[in-house]
Order: sequence, then structure tokens, then C-alpha cells
Amino acid sequence: MAKMTMRNLAEILEKVQEQLAALSKRLERLEGEAAAKQPSVSGSTAVPPAKEAPPAKPVKTEVAEEELIAISAALAAYLGVRVHIKQIRLLSSHAWAQQGRVSIQASHNLFG
Repeated sequence: MAKMTMRNLAEILEKVQEQLAALSKRLERLEGEAAAKQPSVSGSTAVPPAKEAPPAKPVKTEVAEEELIAISAALAAYLGVRVHIKQIRLLSSHAWAQQGRVSIQASHNLFG
């Protein structure tokens, strides 16, 4: 690796500043063109209202008998004794989905 001197750093900094200035000018030009292409808002050219979002799926409030039997069997297998389920509450949690995304993203080879 070449030894960096103050002169080399100054040259690199000048190049970066030139590129930044060029990009700033380009951005201003592109934003100006985009603004010119957008229609002006007036009474005759008003944007129509957005479509209403479809209603969300209703939350299932009851546990089916098959699900209750499966939960009871799983608990009995895990604990080794028969259990009496008194109450089941359905909780909405995004933890499983988030953990799945973390697992998939962690499996990607970023530096390969």
C-alpha cells in the first residue's frame, strides 16, 4: 500500500469536492425538471381521492376444537402430564415473522 502524504490527501479531497459540486448541480437540475413536469394544482386538475383500502381481515376470536386438542396434546407431550387448559388468548405478535427475516438475512453471504 502506497504511503499517504498530505499532498495526496489534498488532491483526493479536491477531487471529492469537485465530484460533490457536480452532483449537487445535477441534482438541482433534475429537481427543477421534475418540478416543471408536475402539473400545477388548480380546481380543474385536482387529483382524484385515493382508493379506500380494503377492509382488514377480521381477527379470529375463537379457537377451533381441533386446535384446542392439538395444543393440549403438545403441552402434554412437553410436560409429561395431562393438562387442563383454562384459558387461551390469541395474541398478535410479529416476533415470528421478524425472527424469520433475521434468520434469512443472516444466511446471506455478504462478503463472498
